[in-house]
Amino acid sequence: MKELLELFLAFARIGGLTFGGGYAMLPMLQREVVENKGWATEAELMDYYAVGQCVPGVIAVNTAVFVGNKVKGLLGAIAASLGVVAPSLVIIVAIAAFIQSFSELEIVQNAFAGIRVAVCVLIFTAIVKLFKKAIVDKFTFVLFAIVFALTVFVDISPIIFVIIAAIAGIIVKCVKEGKAK
Repeated sequence: MKELLELFLAFARIGGLTFGGGYAMLPMLQREVVENKGWATEAELMDYYAVGQCVPGVIAVNTAVFVGNKVKGLLGAIAASLGVVAPSLVIIVAIAAFIQSFSELEIVQNAFAGIRVAVCVLIFTAIVKLFKKAIVDKFTFVLFAIVFALTVFVDISPIIFVIIAAIAGIIVKCVKEGKAK
């Protein structure tokens, strides 16, 4: 029971203190899940995050389900996912009750403009950390460059890119193992 509460509170803290969605919460996830709690490795968290992005639903909830399931099974998945959504639910209900009254105020508009900038920085920081961990050799750099170029110039679902990259990774690993034998 203590571990379930710990999962709930950790993810509630992440959910309550992250503005800007799933991408912006990656630095907090890394700090809390990998560094502070040791519930997952850096590589596992990146995998959970990547898969969480490819399946239907909110990335934060999907990632919470993966981590919670690893730590405490189905009950852990439920505790972590409830934890990550509870603060947002409370905040959204409170904002929805008052947003019409305050949205036109200049101070509120300025606050949102500042929050957007901060969220961009958080996302960029997460991208740099992921880049450093994911780009480890010539193959991963070439794969990164190809996928990046395609996402910029071709309108294809991100799921297709992830599937193609996974297949490419499997093929390259098999070829390397074949050469080693």
